[in-house]
Amino acid sequence: METTATILHADLDAFYASVEQLLDPSLRGKPIAVGGGVVLAASYEARAFGVRGGMPGRTARELCPQLIFVGGNFSHYQRLGDAAIKVLDDFTPLVERISIDEAFADVAGCTHLFGSPQEIATTIRRRVRAELGLPISIGVARTKHLAKIASQVAKPDGLVVVDPGSELAFLHDLPVGLMWGVGPATRARLAEIGVETIGQLARTHSGALTRLLGPAAGEKLSALSWNRDPRKLEAKRRAHSAGAQSALGRKPAVADVIAPTLLHLADRVASRLRAKARPGRTVTVRVRFADLTAVTRSITLDQPISATMMLAEIAGDLVRGVLADHRQEKTISLLAISVSHLEESFELQLELPLGLADEKRRPGTRKGLARFGADRAIDRIRERFGKQAVGYGTVALEAARLVPDKFRELAEKEL
Repeated sequence: METTATILHADLDAFYASVEQLLDPSLRGKPIAVGGGVVLAASYEARAFGVRGGMPGRTARELCPQLIFVGGNFSHYQRLGDAAIKVLDDFTPLVERISIDEAFADVAGCTHLFGSPQEIATTIRRRVRAELGLPISIGVARTKHLAKIASQVAKPDGLVVVDPGSELAFLHDLPVGLMWGVGPATRARLAEIGVETIGQLARTHSGALTRLLGPAAGEKLSALSWNRDPRKLEAKRRAHSAGAQSALGRKPAVADVIAPTLLHLADRVASRLRAKARPGRTVTVRVRFADLTAVTRSITLDQPISATMMLAEIAGDLVRGVLADHRQEKTISLLAISVSHLEESFELQLELPLGLADEKRRPGTRKGLARFGADRAIDRIRERFGKQAVGYGTVALEAARLVPDKFRELAEKEL
């Protein structure tokens, strides 16, 4: 592990909203939200009223009656996000982009050219502001985890450098919610045992964390609370999974809501898998309830899949299993599907017609091949006439309208 702070985490501040305020100066200083039925992003002025991404538009207006909704300029988001990352590329080839508006950079090999990591970060911030007109916050630290936390502390529009000699003093007073992997549900569970700061988490016995969060999450968070993070930057990495999610606001946990949403999500994920010829073996679903408690379920298959209906049906089974185990939950706020264990190159193994009950979910059967063929036909139509030309039912297409596909695509990782 490095002994000096050379890892930068750069994060454009309230990116989508900041772009809208850049394009329309009359919006500067005003509470704005990108979206409509659902808040896709909120400016800092709107966040001061409690408006957050994923919130229903009606709730956002109740919190902030003067809130201004804008539709979104997706081509500008992509252009400006790419331009900001390009500034990092001018200093080091070791850049790991993790979303449209944030990236890590390791500047250990270029300090003799451009100065100290703090000076490099200062120059990056100055250039992004001067060349693009956007605010960007940067954290500098010895590890990726701490650099990301430092950039959050630096917001809005700031710079925080964590000296290796003061890492734990800096880290342990911060709220546990700043940690990578601690969402609202995990934060609430930790609060039940009196853990609200990272320092309190660090001092909690590992056995208690394992019982509360499970062995994998407990061990990971315990290590991160002591800044033990051996991960290196992965420049130009290929994704290990493909996923999509849909924020629903507050919807009843019934088939009429769940089925079309899962079909739409499966369509988004499976079409990406087919486009890159990378089917996957493990299907995972995530269900978030009204109180923000989230539950995941997964299954690993004998053969990798990339067929839309197969993925939708398998995901449906997993979601029904979650709901069966949480019968008291009547409202859901989010559904998500991801596929992992992606194959780099895969030769399909054909199967004999044995009359198995799940033949239509097995890629090598006659029914499975027919489903894949139908998917490829839809892919070709969309390539020629656009994504809205054909779909898997009008109900599934209706599920997409609250969040435009262009916005979804900006957040989806390249495979």
